[in-house]
Amino acid sequence: MADVNWAGNLAYAAERILRPRTLDEVREMVAAAPKIKALGTRHCFNDIADFDGGVQIDIGDVEVPIEIDAESATVTVSGATRYGELAPVLHGRGFALPNLASLPHCTIAGSVATGTHGSGRRNQGLASAVSALELVTADGELRRLAKGDKDFAGAVVNVGALGVVTRMTLDLVPAFEVRQNVFDALPWSALFDHFDEIEDAAYSVSMFTNWANDSVDLAWLKSTGDQRTELFGARPADGPRHPAHAAGLPADNCTEQLGVPGPWHERLPHFKLGFTPSAGDELQSEYFVPYRHATAAFEALRGLGDRIAPLVLCSEIRAIAADDQWLSPAQGGDRVALHFTWHQRQAEVEALLPVIEERLAPFGVRAHWGKLFHHRPSDGSWPMLGAFRELRDRLDPDGVFRSPYVARYVGR
Repeated sequence: MADVNWAGNLAYAAERILRPRTLDEVREMVAAAPKIKALGTRHCFNDIADFDGGVQIDIGDVEVPIEIDAESATVTVSGATRYGELAPVLHGRGFALPNLASLPHCTIAGSVATGTHGSGRRNQGLASAVSALELVTADGELRRLAKGDKDFAGAVVNVGALGVVTRMTLDLVPAFEVRQNVFDALPWSALFDHFDEIEDAAYSVSMFTNWANDSVDLAWLKSTGDQRTELFGARPADGPRHPAHAAGLPADNCTEQLGVPGPWHERLPHFKLGFTPSAGDELQSEYFVPYRHATAAFEALRGLGDRIAPLVLCSEIRAIAADDQWLSPAQGGDRVALHFTWHQRQAEVEALLPVIEERLAPFGVRAHWGKLFHHRPSDGSWPMLGAFRELRDRLDPDGVFRSPYVARYVGR
């Protein structure tokens, strides 16, 4: 039976998985492989981690200690470490990461390489916490890149095209507490008229909809200070909610809500580490538009609500602060993320994606590298894509990591 990704919608075409136990073995395996891709927790919905006729390498068995430097407020950790494993260690030492994604189950290297993010108008994506990384390039050499180096901003969000990331250094902040308050039935008029105020209502804000209902189903506010008791006509939830509450999913695997304070790493994700994340049996897509175009993008998707709603479990609206990582979805300006958690009806979803992308095209839409999308990224929407190609060609001149995905979406 072919090895498959987390969602089960993709059977990998790679011939086998290599599992080194030491850094030297990683270097030897990479240098010996004509075609190779790094494999993490398989939480990608496309072939970004695959290579037809090549091999995959999983470095999860390579022992790399978690090294916290309290003086510089940094931590150095294996790229294969999951955020949910690292976070309690950091909290126990009085530190935190500024943000986390909605589920803590994924590896740090894989999350960063695909431009994965959390939520919050003033919170940057996960890649912005990276201050240094070590990667094994196609020749088996171990290279270190740090902030200030010429190629650093291009090497962090790298879609697996540059090498195998073995260690990463992350900047830390002091540990903090968060409360989650959920509101039901936010009027669409409130979202259109008060979007900035809603985004400023908490440290992290997420809204969930199917784009067809008369109101936004849920608004999740993750607060580090005073918590709101009202939100522009929405009703405070009378119990815990799953993001796909409107689709009937129970909140058993969700992090604690109802304003109960708790550590940052137990509130910023939507889902608990020890449970199946999200809905489990699903597909995902995500698109990013400039923050200034948020309400226009909402209007465009509302116009497709009757086509989106039958296929979607829920769709999440989030904001992300700008950064300078070349292939980050927020490179060059604040973005609003439009995330779709789909039913496992891939043919119908893939038929709808070009329609969604056409509606969002006037806004310079970008897609999440690790999820389902249709269009080829353009240099117009990704102004640093050409610079990234040059970096890829220098670090991987023989195309050892240039999989069909890389050829298709990075180009040349």
